[in-house]
Amino acid sequence: MLTEVLIVKKQLSEEYFEEKFFFLVQHQHQQQQQLPPEQQERIEGLKRYKPPEFAYTGTLRPSYITPVKAVPDSIDKPDYASGGVPLSENRFHRTTPNKIPIYTPQDIEGIRLACKLGMFINYKTTTLSFFFFWEKKSREVLDIAASVVRPGITTDEIDVAVHEACIERGCYPSPLNYNGFLKSCCTSVNEVVCHGIPDCRPLEDGDIVNVDISVYKDGYHADLNETFTVGRVEQKYKDLIKVAHDSLAEAIKHGSFLLIYLFIFFIYLFVYLFIYYYYYQLLYLGEIIDNYVSKYGFTPNRTYCGHGIGMMFHCPPNIPHYKKNKAIGKAKPGMVFTIEPMINIGQWKDKIWTFDHWTVVTVDGQRSAQFEHTLLVTEDGCEVLTARTSSSPPLWWELEPPAPTNSVEEKTMDVDLPNTDAQNNASLSSRPASDSQSEAKTAPDSEPNNTEQTQKNSNANNNKNKKKRKP
Repeated sequence: MLTEVLIVKKQLSEEYFEEKFFFLVQHQHQQQQQLPPEQQERIEGLKRYKPPEFAYTGTLRPSYITPVKAVPDSIDKPDYASGGVPLSENRFHRTTPNKIPIYTPQDIEGIRLACKLGMFINYKTTTLSFFFFWEKKSREVLDIAASVVRPGITTDEIDVAVHEACIERGCYPSPLNYNGFLKSCCTSVNEVVCHGIPDCRPLEDGDIVNVDISVYKDGYHADLNETFTVGRVEQKYKDLIKVAHDSLAEAIKHGSFLLIYLFIFFIYLFVYLFIYYYYYQLLYLGEIIDNYVSKYGFTPNRTYCGHGIGMMFHCPPNIPHYKKNKAIGKAKPGMVFTIEPMINIGQWKDKIWTFDHWTVVTVDGQRSAQFEHTLLVTEDGCEVLTARTSSSPPLWWELEPPAPTNSVEEKTMDVDLPNTDAQNNASLSSRPASDSQSEAKTAPDSEPNNTEQTQKNSNANNNKNKKKRKP
């Protein structure tokens, strides 16, 4: 009807409108043809994609997964790159179960190269005082991935950045085709605990995302991951990330002091035996992590653990992140393994998306955060092969100053929340903003005036015997 009115009013022919419509369609088609091939594939795939029906535990939904990317023939590849089956790992587990590899100096140099060298830690002792000296170099691929994280970008685009960074550096992205995994890295968003497959879902403001990077270079693997904020994130999720980060730092600090403890207290036989038979045990790392995160009301995942790495992507020892575990083995020089605690807001239990057989989510749909490093046990401590450098993109607490806390709340807190000082990864004395740690209680939008503060102090004194609230 509208077309007929326009024809009569402007005395235009129907052919005029047909030509104009054809021109617009052709122009849109030409614009789409000018897009990069990856973006064209995403657009076409999203048109066809329908999310599978599944009992999802949280708000996250899967999206279209682009085709597997190729790796040039010139790059050295692991044995599973073509067939998807890690033959060397399977053979090792079958013939020498529970044997922990001890690497030679030549092997260690190869692993260092794969890790792109992180941090050398040397220790000097004066009685019980310790001084740390760091020499930092780069671990480029994860830093490149971190630099592209922002609202609106898809995890598939993060995977493209990781894949291209690996190819440019002549290394193979270890996750690609490992037991059939489709991508070059794992991206775990919000309630995903681990092994999230990069897809075409854009990251949203308020999300958190873990990017897990593993590379294979000249016969050796390296592994590390970090969790990042996307845009403006609620404080309780920031605190989850910080506690996950600091729990890893606590475990590493313990691993660094194992041999020092023996040296200092060797004259005390009982202490010597206790440290050798308990502190040397790899299972104790889980005790440290569990005890630390439980102070803040968080829970370590019990299904997945750290692992040995080097010539194989995964091998002994297993490094659980919870207490009362049954890990086998003692820390010995030459061992290389990862510590990668997955810390949940709610329950530790998880569930796998059965339609992709990889994505692990929390059973209650609440969020999870994770950090990971590859470590080498040395004669006098441990060496963190994948540590952050001065050029690494900052984590959230390195960008934001600690929020002011209410003095009354400080008096009623059972424990302090973790330190937000970016320069102190081992010390855990202060707290980030604790007002949003509890979902049931939130802080006021502004600080109270003097009258309100006086009234609060009075109420606090009158109720000083009241049970303290937990963070």
